[in-house]
Amino acid sequence: MRILITNDDGINAPGLKALSEIATDLAGPSGEVWTVAPAFEQSGVGHCISYTHPMMVSKMGDRRFAAEGSPADCVLAALHDAMTGARPDIVLSGVNRGNNSAENALYSGTLGGAMEAALQGIPAIALSQYYGPDNVDSEDPFDAARTHGARVIRTILEHDPQGQDGYRLFYNVNFPPVPAAQVQGTRVTPQGIRHSTHFSVEPHNSPSGRRFLWIKGGDQRAPTQPGSDAAENLAGFISVTPMRADLTAQDQLDAMRGAFAG
Repeated sequence: MRILITNDDGINAPGLKALSEIATDLAGPSGEVWTVAPAFEQSGVGHCISYTHPMMVSKMGDRRFAAEGSPADCVLAALHDAMTGARPDIVLSGVNRGNNSAENALYSGTLGGAMEAALQGIPAIALSQYYGPDNVDSEDPFDAARTHGARVIRTILEHDPQGQDGYRLFYNVNFPPVPAAQVQGTRVTPQGIRHSTHFSVEPHNSPSGRRFLWIKGGDQRAPTQPGSDAAENLAGFISVTPMRADLTAQDQLDAMRGAFAG
């Protein structure tokens, strides 16, 4: 198997090292693992691409490249430059430091990389490790992802539909904030929403008196709908959420057509 890995935490992130181990297990002794990852952290960039300026790509080693761009840029650089000899069989993005459950998915560069791969017609999975009191200060915060990642990916690939038309599926996988031995199982879930929390800004003044704003995240343990991704993660389960890049609100099409009829 030929696998491309990327992330949004940067090429030196410990989560990418964990993903490399997972990908090596999946690829097998005759497979290949290619890395094209951001030279610097790109958290929160979503599906951004560097459309208005070029990016530098540096070869860091055998099948290993750093790109001065977003995760989606990295996928484009891999498919249309670094890996032009043959496309990857799958793109894996992560393992993100922190969850991309619920509304976090909409901001996530990790998901942005997987989405770009899906738009290019390649199976893609984003993987993220939820942080919490039971794992954040542990020797290996990525223990759950490292231990269960290959199994979850194999199961997804075995059941990924063939001959997909239109927008291809990609998958959002979040590992719970517990050590691997405490993982309760795997649940297929819808994307949730944390109604009681949201991103905001926090102002600060620099020593020179200039005013700056820091983006501030909300409570990651805020409740979501029962059975949704974040709820299952906080209950100790791995969540798997099938996604598409199609943003159409299908349930509203008929109502809006009626509004414009006649």
